[in-house]
Amino acid sequence: MLAPHESRAPATSPSPTVQDGAKTAVLLASTPLPEATPTVRGFDWNAALASSEGVSLHGLLGSFLTTGFQATNLGMAIKEIERMRAWRLSDVPVAPDEDDDLIDPAVRATIKCKIFLAYTSNLISSGLRETLRFIVEHNLVDVVVTTAGGVEEDLIKCLAPTRLGDFSLPGIELRKRGINRIGNLLVPNDNYCKFEDWVTPILHAMAAEQNTEGRRWTPSRLIERLGNEINNPDSIYYWAAKNQIPVFCPALTDGSLGDMLYFFSYKHPEFVVDMVADIRRLNDEAVHAKATGMIILGGGLVKHHTCNANLMRNGADFAVFVNTGQEFDGSDSGARPDEAVSWGKVKMDAHPVKVYGDATLVFPLLVAETFAKEVAAERGREGGGGGKVEEESAALKRQRVVL
Repeated sequence: MLAPHESRAPATSPSPTVQDGAKTAVLLASTPLPEATPTVRGFDWNAALASSEGVSLHGLLGSFLTTGFQATNLGMAIKEIERMRAWRLSDVPVAPDEDDDLIDPAVRATIKCKIFLAYTSNLISSGLRETLRFIVEHNLVDVVVTTAGGVEEDLIKCLAPTRLGDFSLPGIELRKRGINRIGNLLVPNDNYCKFEDWVTPILHAMAAEQNTEGRRWTPSRLIERLGNEINNPDSIYYWAAKNQIPVFCPALTDGSLGDMLYFFSYKHPEFVVDMVADIRRLNDEAVHAKATGMIILGGGLVKHHTCNANLMRNGADFAVFVNTGQEFDGSDSGARPDEAVSWGKVKMDAHPVKVYGDATLVFPLLVAETFAKEVAAERGREGGGGGKVEEESAALKRQRVVL
């Protein structure tokens, strides 16, 4: 506190030099951006509501490209999938060492980009399974890579349902009741018992074929057999087997299927599943492709296994990654696409995209704006197949957001 005889110093204004310095810092002149730099602009709800189409899913997703943040990344991912689906060998010049049967322009126009689809098991446990099945059912990808859970959870759902629960349900109580929790999904242990009852006779038959016919089983051949045996169009692997889309699972034993194989091995110790034959088959899928694209949902094993196969050809031409991983811990799961470029898993002239987000939110939107539109257009070219097909196609074209 000031003494009575003391007085405060009068406030003084900053010197002209200080003011100029502050003004320069705050009002720093900008370097002009290129004219082609996009302007940030979101969805125009008023214009959409005033139009004859109303609020359409296509219009909403189309605005994402200029919305910013992960909406822009999603818009870029849509464009990347469109590019990989549109690519043809006729788009590139004929190489000096090109095979004679690939010189004809008409033949080159039929050679497409080979698309690798990879996903983790939790996505099959979720309702994203139906979206993934749609893609395989309509033969829109060429190779699938997943985990043991990604195989068995699909097959188990053909035997018994997975239920919705809550993330906060107590593990101790669930364990006492024989209920397994996957996030906010619930899988009764009885489902796995039903799976054991279903798969064990198939394993016995496969072992007999190995012993009597010299059949050589690999993870991909085993999965194809299970897809044929399930004989249920709700299953991804039913359609994979039907469409001859190979499904690779390098960690086949890491799940309930592995448990079944463990128990089975005590009865048939001679039963063998050849992993080496599958790594050759998967790598050859990439090596012999004229162009490849990767769509990888989640991280871990499926991401690395798919990328590593594409390393064998010096990188994929196109790539879309969808996961929630971060790169600060050095994990492959969280690595940005540029890290894959450094390893030769994505080509140096590629334009890979990573969308940071839950695939159950992101991937249905990606499919709606790419693969589903392609199927709808194909149905339109075929002239429809009855009222139901026409209604489904029309719904895809005019799908509304419920307000």
